[in-house]
Amino acid sequence: MKQSTLKIYEEFYTRYPQLKPLKKQLEEAAELLYKSTVKNKILVCGNGGSAADSEHIAGEMLKSFMSKRYVKADLRAKLNEEYGEEGNFIADNLQQGIRCIPLTSFCAYNTAFLNDCNEKLLFAQLVNALGQKGDVLLAISTSGNSKNVCYAAQVAKVMGIKVIALTGSSGGKLKSLCDVLLAVPSSVVYQIQELHLPVYHLLCMVVENECFEI
Repeated sequence: MKQSTLKIYEEFYTRYPQLKPLKKQLEEAAELLYKSTVKNKILVCGNGGSAADSEHIAGEMLKSFMSKRYVKADLRAKLNEEYGEEGNFIADNLQQGIRCIPLTSFCAYNTAFLNDCNEKLLFAQLVNALGQKGDVLLAISTSGNSKNVCYAAQVAKVMGIKVIALTGSSGGKLKSLCDVLLAVPSSVVYQIQELHLPVYHLLCMVVENECFEI
């Protein structure tokens, strides 16, 4: 772990002391996410506000968050060789991304599946179609009991996909289905959501810092 990553953690616990009891789990979750970026990807799902959080997380992963993620030298060279100054413009403005798919984003698929199939398997089907061993599923549910999120976690487990659950204090059913449980200390929905935001910002920041350099 980089010294700069340790500093990120230190600043986080200063700002959010109520989340310090999750220190071990947060570090485990960040490590799982980082390892998945080497050859694999991150899948994210949730409902309602947690669906919005899924999109938010993907947004931080797919482009720069805290750092300027310059494109790799070989891509820059190929763009320059193929397109000259225009290639340089592209290279100057592209950013390296972390592969992250919000399972909430497939509008045409979602409407078709909800119409034709069992709606509770909406995310499970996407895990089945898009997931592979070595991926990580970040499953978000304030109660920990959202059926479509739990089914996605069950499919992920048998596929060799690690599961990180982001929940409220009880953990719900996801507690028994995940590899790492991030159960924030509240049982009130809006307060859980308020604590989920700094948690996943921390995870995005740490993964980015370990992959690149802030």
